[in-house]
Amino acid sequence: MIWKRIKIRTFEVGLVFREGEFQGLLSAGRHGFFDPWNHVRVEVVSQREPWLVHEKLDLIIKSGALHDRAVVLDLADHERALVWIDNRFSHILPAGQYVYWTGQRTVRTEIVDARQVRFTHAAFNVIIRSALAQQTLEVYSVPRDRVGVLFIDGQFVEVLNPGDYAFWCGGPDARVVEVDLRESMVDISGQEIITADKVTLRVNAVVTYRIVDARRVLNQTDDVRQALYRETQLVLRGVIGARELDQLLAEKDAVASEIAESVKRRADELGLAVASVGIRDVILPGEMKELLNKVTEARKAAEANLISRREETAAMRSQANTARLLAENPTLMRLRELEVLEKIAATAKLNVFVGEKGLTDQVRHLISSS
Repeated sequence: MIWKRIKIRTFEVGLVFREGEFQGLLSAGRHGFFDPWNHVRVEVVSQREPWLVHEKLDLIIKSGALHDRAVVLDLADHERALVWIDNRFSHILPAGQYVYWTGQRTVRTEIVDARQVRFTHAAFNVIIRSALAQQTLEVYSVPRDRVGVLFIDGQFVEVLNPGDYAFWCGGPDARVVEVDLRESMVDISGQEIITADKVTLRVNAVVTYRIVDARRVLNQTDDVRQALYRETQLVLRGVIGARELDQLLAEKDAVASEIAESVKRRADELGLAVASVGIRDVILPGEMKELLNKVTEARKAAEANLISRREETAAMRSQANTARLLAENPTLMRLRELEVLEKIAATAKLNVFVGEKGLTDQVRHLISSS
């Protein structure tokens, strides 16, 4: 057939090629071609899908036929395009050539400079959650109670508060390191230390801390917990090793305060704030425990014996004072005798046997007086 007939519907466009060369566009309607040698080819594309993808897109753009019928983008290496379709964000375009039909859908584009490594936009939250955003953006989410330390090409830039952040792919190397600001603990277990009097003991301690300077923490050490653990070990050795065992056991609070002050000074250099340092256990060798138990037992026995002697001495001193008062005051003696007789008469039968008449009269006199 030497005549070709093509029907283009209202939402379609025809791409006309002759011998592989782009010739132009066909609008809606019926079209006929005299093509005895079959050199003409018409490709019908729908404008309902606004993004035109074609292997000869560069030829179509170069022809100028798309003027007023499509949005044409030619993005350089440092450029990216944000695309909205029907006032809804669609996707992000990397460097390259792109065509979007405008006949059926409302298309809006915005070109941004990817040399600004960090991406910001008024519609930031919508853009980073789009389906194709991950192809052009590296998105970091900094959780609550943490901060992110931003490095670009290995250089510190800033500390990021909790939230979402995005950086262009293919540019400078952007890296966000998360730092937990919540309070943490470091256990120092089984630390063997020799005291000043050559006694080997084991100490268990705990350090409670939190990070206050995230940048300093990352710059000073690669493992802040290990660094704090090591520094606390050294402080324990220095403070406990300078004291004898008896002094250490007698001054636990003072020792703990000295350890805490030393650890806090070093922790401040690391960007940490130490809340507390405590000694949980002081573990002695078995033979030393037995020896201390014997010493303690002997000390307690001596204290009990001393208390008993003191009580006996006090009782004897009281009796001596009473005897002296009774000897110096006969009347007090008689009153004392009367009290004793009254107690006996109140609780039991009283039988008095005396050998002298004068004493009997005195007793009867006392009883009758009572």
